[in-house]
Amino acid sequence: MTAAEALRAAIARLRAGGIEDAALDARWLLAHALGLAPDRLTLHLPDEMSAPQARAFDRAVVARLARQPVAQIIGQRQFWRLGFRVTRDTLDPRPETETLVAEALRLPFRKVLDLGTGTGCILLSCLHDCPTAEGLGVDISAAALEVARGNARALGLEGRAGFQLSDWFSTVAGHFDLIVSNPPYIAADEMAGLAPEVRDWEPQIALTPGGDGLSPYRILGRDAPARLEPGGRLIVEIGPTQGRAVQALFAAAGLEDVRILPDLDGRDRVVTARQPA
Repeated sequence: MTAAEALRAAIARLRAGGIEDAALDARWLLAHALGLAPDRLTLHLPDEMSAPQARAFDRAVVARLARQPVAQIIGQRQFWRLGFRVTRDTLDPRPETETLVAEALRLPFRKVLDLGTGTGCILLSCLHDCPTAEGLGVDISAAALEVARGNARALGLEGRAGFQLSDWFSTVAGHFDLIVSNPPYIAADEMAGLAPEVRDWEPQIALTPGGDGLSPYRILGRDAPARLEPGGRLIVEIGPTQGRAVQALFAAAGLEDVRILPDLDGRDRVVTARQPA
């Protein structure tokens, strides 16, 4: 069977299984099975597939039909023009989170703290584009931290990025001129409505804190000011309905210039604030 024939058959299977982006997902999975970069796949579609390649592609399609995310199946996600290893112990980096990175890089910084670092995608993207800075990523998951350390090594950033186990600020020392976080923010009553790719495959602890979803922002508003240098910035991702509530929490904590920023789809996505100088 040629790669083109296998691709057509897989698209039909995925569409029949209710996968929305069947054609795109099938191409990513086929490129992975063939050991190719996705942009090289078209050149190899006329090629005959080996038996091991065919088996690998079939396993990948079966996994996608079970609603496992493509990034977990192939083990990687592109984010901020960089490649990040992804596992079931981490959130799958999403394009909307790049809004946070863009805002972080709008001004220079020297020392950044990433709370709930996961794959390390926010911290490492910021350090990649700010070569004079150093940073610390913390997470409550030891397994996620191992993924982040591996990503730092792969990107050549292990010399400027440290990682440690911490429940928010519990083991964090020192001060930072930038604190960033994409915390769990999905309310408990919203979990059932999530896509199965998210609800059933990504770590619950990274998705929801329970309750109204705002408890991480209460912790950040309470504790971040003590860790920010004068004039330092706090930048967080939010759910699209949480902007006003998080803005009020940060303003009540004494932070200044508290603003809500939209993502590329126009939805509230980031809240940024500044420690008084």
